[in-house]
Amino acid sequence: MNPGTGPSLDRVDLTGISAHAYHGVEDFEKKDGQPFSVDVSFWLDTRQAGSSDDLCHTVNYAEVADIAYRVLTGPSLNLVETLAHRIALRILQKYPPTQRVDVCVHKPSAPIEVPFGDVAVTVSRTRDDLASAPGQYSA
Repeated sequence: MNPGTGPSLDRVDLTGISAHAYHGVEDFEKKDGQPFSVDVSFWLDTRQAGSSDDLCHTVNYAEVADIAYRVLTGPSLNLVETLAHRIALRILQKYPPTQRVDVCVHKPSAPIEVPFGDVAVTVSRTRDDLASAPGQYSA
């Protein structure tokens, strides 16, 4: 059991959703873009899907990947924190069975002056977070 997810929830991981995108606070980041990747983990009860073997009883992973990709390649944002937040809330909005979403945005070419491997921001959002921003994040 994961803290905050309850005893009957299962986790689905989608990793490495990648695109060239135009996010950042520097003008050249918005103009030239750079590589980004997104990892998404979401929690839901998959027992009915496990018993029925029917896609209608779970979340369609291809659609989750598409949501993340559309936000990633959408309008330019300053912060990867905002990017991760929007992806998480859109997934929660589209899929009511999902109780929690973790989104990690990787920005491996961030404009940092010292040698580094990656910058990654991970946000965790729940149904409560979605309730505090109704209608704000349509998928």
